[in-house]
Amino acid sequence: MKKTSLSSALMIAVVGAVALVGCKKKEEAAPTPPPAASTPAPMAEAPPAAPAVSVTSVTVGNTVAADQSVAPVATLGTKDKIVVSVKTSGTASNVPVAAKLTYQDGQVAGEQGATLNTTDMGTTNIEFTKPSGWPAGKYTADVTVDGKAAGSQQFEVK
Repeated sequence: MKKTSLSSALMIAVVGAVALVGCKKKEEAAPTPPPAASTPAPMAEAPPAAPAVSVTSVTVGNTVAADQSVAPVATLGTKDKIVVSVKTSGTASNVPVAAKLTYQDGQVAGEQGATLNTTDMGTTNIEFTKPSGWPAGKYTADVTVDGKAAGSQQFEVK
């Protein structure tokens, strides 16, 4: 008999526990907060404006004057320094300018770059040297400003 009363007591406890869990009042869900005042989406940044600078001339020479000008030279010596002078007009802030020398067979003989920072007219000189000497032949100096073609000049090395 003891066994039955112990079994009965356990059975009553289990049924009572299940009943309490089943009858337990559901907790109310926390109220959802009202939608926040909609904030306008951040405006996409406008693409940077195109540089307001233009190239007025490209000159190839071998000496730079005190005012940064370069006298044009059509024929240079094999040991000469080659100076590509880029005159600009307008406003530019951190705009890349580059010069590339191409030999007559299409081979790139040199590439150099600089940065334009100007609010008016200016001159940027890009220098090329080759201690072993430039091969004789015809060359083209191509200039780009902000990745766009801005002028070229042909010259010869003898």
